[in-house]
Amino acid sequence: MDEREALRLLGADLPHAGDDAAVVDSTAITTDMLHESTDFPAGTTRYTAGWRSVAASLSDLAAMGAVPTAAVAAYADEAFLDHELRAFVDGARAVCEAVGTEYVGGDLDHHSEFTVATTAVGDVDQPVFRSGARTDDRVCVTGTVGRSAAALALFDRGETERANELFQFTPRIEAGRRVAGTATAMMDSSDGLARSLHQLAEASDCGFAITRDSVPIDAAVDTVDIDRWEAGVHFGEDFELVFTIPEAALSAVETDVPITVIGRVTDSEAGVTVDGEPLADRGYTH
Repeated sequence: MDEREALRLLGADLPHAGDDAAVVDSTAITTDMLHESTDFPAGTTRYTAGWRSVAASLSDLAAMGAVPTAAVAAYADEAFLDHELRAFVDGARAVCEAVGTEYVGGDLDHHSEFTVATTAVGDVDQPVFRSGARTDDRVCVTGTVGRSAAALALFDRGETERANELFQFTPRIEAGRRVAGTATAMMDSSDGLARSLHQLAEASDCGFAITRDSVPIDAAVDTVDIDRWEAGVHFGEDFELVFTIPEAALSAVETDVPITVIGRVTDSEAGVTVDGEPLADRGYTH
């Protein structure tokens, strides 16, 4: 079974599971695991690995509307090399500083491949779950999508400096916090925009009508030879926020990144569509 099937299996016994982070009282907590063979293309620096690993967990907090308080990471590899360890920690600390939190340590272990397990903890007063979307809410996305797909193409071409820059995304903590009071459902787009929409639709028992031309695809996609729609909608690993919000509340939302309205919430019978045609539930699979 894939990750989604496994989560459904466990969901009945784990009431805090199913969203980007678990919320217990006013504390949000999340954990992620990344592997060299599946998450870090050849040419990924340890600085970027540290940044991206911790950023993935911080993004989960952003998707709940939480403000992070700390992050930790367990670092495993075949051997511990001084310059790699230091670079990893530098990257982890840098992304934490970028969103106003602190990297406070973790664990070390030997393993057959480079692997990182991260945990982030935050405070949340108004958590936003995946299950609250309502008919005629607007569907929005922060920033742009396709950035990671462009990075992978650059890694494949050996243009590692630019690829590493694109891989170092900034978690949307501030945007998540600012929309938390009015957003009705939210998650991050780590599995891809299309798959995120299907996950939100399933959790909220609704459908979505998306307009193709409104999807904000990153300019970096146009610098490499890849399909724009595939890169922006199905590839995944972009960690932008996808959320629903009443149309009347949109004008009052001010964030540190652009927000684009890409469609609206419809009845569940309509399914998830783009320009009136079904949007495939396809994206990144763990």
